[in-house]
Order: sequence, then C-alpha cells, then structure tokens
Amino acid sequence: MSEYMSEFLPKEVLEGLELARKRDLKRRSRLRVRTEQDVYPIIKLWDQGFTVAHDSAENLRGLVDIYDGARHLYQALIVASHDDGFAMSFDFKRSTAATDGPALDYDQDMDAPIALLPRH
Repeated sequence: MSEYMSEFLPKEVLEGLELARKRDLKRRSRLRVRTEQDVYPIIKLWDQGFTVAHDSAENLRGLVDIYDGARHLYQALIVASHDDGFAMSFDFKRSTAATDGPALDYDQDMDAPIALLPRH
C-alpha cells in the first residue's frame, strides 16, 4: 500500500484492506505444514523457514512435514523465530528434502528388474 493512499483513507479502511490482503494470501497458498495432529496453511516459504498465521500456530514446533498440495516436499525440525501479531515465522534447524525412492545406500539386487513391461 502506498503512502500516497494512506493520506486520503481513514485508518480503519487501511487496516481492513491490509487484513483482506493477508487473508487472501493465506487462502491462495497450496503449501501446508503438517504435524501428527494438525495441518497449517503456509503464507510464505523460503530457504531457511516459513510463515503461518499467528492464530493457528501458537503451539507449532518440533518435527513437521511440508507439503505442496499432495506432494511431500520436506521433513523439517523447526523453531519459532518472529511473531508480528498476524503471522508467526519459523526457522529450519534441519530440513531434508522428501524422496519417492529408497535411500541411495539402499542395497539392491544386481539382477533386480529395472521396469516391468505390460503384456500385450
């Protein structure tokens, strides 16, 4: 919001516009943080952490999983870092990218099939 606009609009209108902007950001995001019990929408995600709405994440801490829709992105250990009243920011102590296959050091048979061909 520009300073020029703030000269002409009442304080209550500016606060309402800011609240609507933040609510829209929360609604549009497909990113989610999942704990064992709950799921929280992510407002913003960056390399070292993420931000969620303050009212939903007061007890969020520890080991979490981060999803983009149904796709598992990361498993992370988090700590709270900043609270601005509306949003709570968390930093990653550890973040590990999720993979679909076994770990690279997984022992595989040398004779194991690489792919299966359909019967036609």
